[in-house]
Amino acid sequence: MATEQVIDQDREAHEAFAGVLRFYELAKRQEWQVRDLPWGEIPPIPEGKGSPERKARRKDMWRSVLTQQLQADILACEMSSQLLNIAPEPEAKLYYSTMVQDESRHTEAWLKLIEEAGGTAERDPHLDELAHMTLESDTLEEKVFQMQVFYERLIISRFRLIARASRGTVLEDLCNRLTTDDGIHHGAGMAYEKVLLRNADAKTKRKLVDAANRLLPTFVEHALWRPKERAFIGSAMRSRDLENLKKDLEIGVRLAESLGLDVSDVELPIS
Repeated sequence: MATEQVIDQDREAHEAFAGVLRFYELAKRQEWQVRDLPWGEIPPIPEGKGSPERKARRKDMWRSVLTQQLQADILACEMSSQLLNIAPEPEAKLYYSTMVQDESRHTEAWLKLIEEAGGTAERDPHLDELAHMTLESDTLEEKVFQMQVFYERLIISRFRLIARASRGTVLEDLCNRLTTDDGIHHGAGMAYEKVLLRNADAKTKRKLVDAANRLLPTFVEHALWRPKERAFIGSAMRSRDLENLKKDLEIGVRLAESLGLDVSDVELPIS
């Protein structure tokens, strides 16, 4: 191979990973510690009003919210660790080393917050299924696509909703931090997925679309699932939830299309 070709290939590889490394540097600059949260200065979660029964019901509702997020981040620890182990490029490993730290820190924060709120609530069975699908997927391209391009992007809107509903609490502060962190995770995943798909064949790209069609119905079940503590809210706000979910799924499809995937066969499980 001619020297010029080697130089050109090295330059292309460097430029391809520049985006991933930018997000690595951003992740390091945005790094925070659980001790930085305003523990003891403001309430951990919104404080209920009214009768003792109403206060207890509201507390249980927030405990269920915290439990679902704790579950998600424990699973994210496992998925990000897998990506750190299997990503072949040193640039990607460097980034995933920060992502593992982020997800572990998130888990630590949720554990402490849940302890102050009175303990865990019911587990979301659909989250376990989604994590299993990602962990057991065949290729690195599928894992990055499912976890970072899709999940990490769609969870950001949920953190914003929780933050707006919990003004003046540790929960609001935490959700604002997680919005930033998961935005970085999503951006890094998009940058890395573009690298992975740069020379991908049609079969590899087709597998991503097939994976999307497999996970979307389960994701919808997860998004609409409510434990008994929040069942009354789920019934009252189902139409709004469906509307927001449809928008989120459409965003996911547009992200896939921006990666050069043929999304004409993607089937949205809600109309």
